[in-house]
Amino acid sequence: MSWGTELWDQFDSLDKHTQWGIDFLERYAKFVKERIEIEQNYAKQLRNLVKKYCPKRSSKDEEPRFTSCVAFFNILNELNDYAGQREVVAEEMAHRVYGELMRYAHDLKTERKMHLQEGRKAQQYLDMCWKQMDNSKKKFERECREAEKAQQSYERLDNDTNATKADVEKAKQQLNLRTHMADENKNEYAAQLQNFNGEQHKHFYVVIPQIYKQLQEMDERRTIKLSECYRGFADSERKVIPIISKCLEGMVLAAKSVDERRDSQMVVDSFKSGFEPPGDFPFEDYSQHIYRTISDGTISASKQESGKVDAKTTVGKAKGKLWLFGKKPKPQSPPLTPTSLFTSSTPNGSQFLTFSIEPVHYCMNEIKTGKPRIPSFRSLKRGGTALEDFSHLPPEQRRKKLQQRIDELNRELQKESDQKEALNKMKDVYEKNPQMGDPGSLQPKLAETMNNIDRLRMEIHKNEAWLSEVEGKTGGRGDRRHSSDINHLVTQGRESPEGSYTDDANQEVRGPPQQHGHHNEFDDDFEDDDPLPAIGHCKAIYPFDGHNEGTLAMKEGEVLYIIEEDKGDGWTRARRQNGEEGYVPTSYIDVTLEKNSKGAVTYI
Repeated sequence: MSWGTELWDQFDSLDKHTQWGIDFLERYAKFVKERIEIEQNYAKQLRNLVKKYCPKRSSKDEEPRFTSCVAFFNILNELNDYAGQREVVAEEMAHRVYGELMRYAHDLKTERKMHLQEGRKAQQYLDMCWKQMDNSKKKFERECREAEKAQQSYERLDNDTNATKADVEKAKQQLNLRTHMADENKNEYAAQLQNFNGEQHKHFYVVIPQIYKQLQEMDERRTIKLSECYRGFADSERKVIPIISKCLEGMVLAAKSVDERRDSQMVVDSFKSGFEPPGDFPFEDYSQHIYRTISDGTISASKQESGKVDAKTTVGKAKGKLWLFGKKPKPQSPPLTPTSLFTSSTPNGSQFLTFSIEPVHYCMNEIKTGKPRIPSFRSLKRGGTALEDFSHLPPEQRRKKLQQRIDELNRELQKESDQKEALNKMKDVYEKNPQMGDPGSLQPKLAETMNNIDRLRMEIHKNEAWLSEVEGKTGGRGDRRHSSDINHLVTQGRESPEGSYTDDANQEVRGPPQQHGHHNEFDDDFEDDDPLPAIGHCKAIYPFDGHNEGTLAMKEGEVLYIIEEDKGDGWTRARRQNGEEGYVPTSYIDVTLEKNSKGAVTYI
């Protein structure tokens, strides 16, 4: 099947068909362009949605890390990755489909124009040959008619007896001239006819089939290109399906990670005050003066009796309003004074307040004044004045804050100790190899490090004293708080019938809190025990034996990961691929740091 043989006379139809094919190609390209715009807008809207609902960067104490909140934030992260995959789809379609279609459409138009011009030129040449043949034919026909007229004139004069011999001779010459000219036109017409027939045969059997074949191949290539673009259109979507599936699986895992029990425990840990519920109010008997002897009953006694009845009625009304979440009546006893309390010390050195009188009113006042209010915490974060020992917080919250501060100070102390150890090692190296540096130049840095260590130890001691005070108070009230990782063991008090607290000799006496190596479950949400991330890599220029403790031996040309930069002491902390870490001399390595190192942990 060939257009040249089957459609030899359909030049105009082929012209229209090829133009339709290019128009269809451009129409599909326009469709792909609009699809790309839809994908880009969809990805942009998804990113804006994620940005709108993502939490603002704030302190890790701003709100608890509830599992439902963490799951939602993880879903937002997965949705952000999903939006990125939609952008990948748009980029792939723009590069592989739309761009290719536009380039091919331009080339197709140029090729079609060239083939059609060749066809028109061939048709014009054939028309010219036909006109030449037709002109020679008409001229031959005209000369033949003139020759016939000349012959008729000669025969008429030749048969006419009245005609002269000269007229007959003249008619005969005219006949011979016309006959000669007719013969010449006949030969020219025959030559033109033969030439036209040859050109026509060449036109319809050689030139036109070749041109139509090229048009057919062009149209078939256009069809193949459309097929490839259809496939590329689908492949652009199919390539991101595995990643999109992982995003959806991440959302499902985030949904499964929601733990209602853990959230409830977080609520307890966040808002627990450490106070005990108030005890029963004692019965106050106002009728003891009513039952006197009748002989003592006077008008004044009646007045006193009526006064007592009114007081009892007032107290009864006040007692009727004592509900757990209702309005509390003002205590009838005098306000608590410093003389009503005294401080008792435990064997381990901690102190706690001991009641001497009015324990109920003290508890009620503490509940009223010690109730945590989150807005007040936020106001402190926004610039309010917070006490250094967190005494403005309830005991349980104060204990957690102090424990967190102690853990942070311990981490800083460990960091300073590591720096001191590194400086001492470098000093030893300088003393053994004076050409590497002056040991005396490290003395100011060592002195500064020692001052920092002493300051941190004082801070830790001060905060541990405050923590022991809190532990003593909560222990004296019999608070049984749950902790899975810390054993803060304090002396337990026992309430005496008179309302004061006394130490029980049979009670277990426990040691001071263990600060190092242990942390409670609440702090797990804010600590990350993962190894330090690599912030770059280095290549050893010289070998290093690494005999000293804390150093890392390396060979010349060995590549290591950088996990901590040189802080001015001449040592860089590095790690091998097997996880072995240590310090190496900075002058012995060629360091390359990454611009975007993911070493920071963002807390939601």
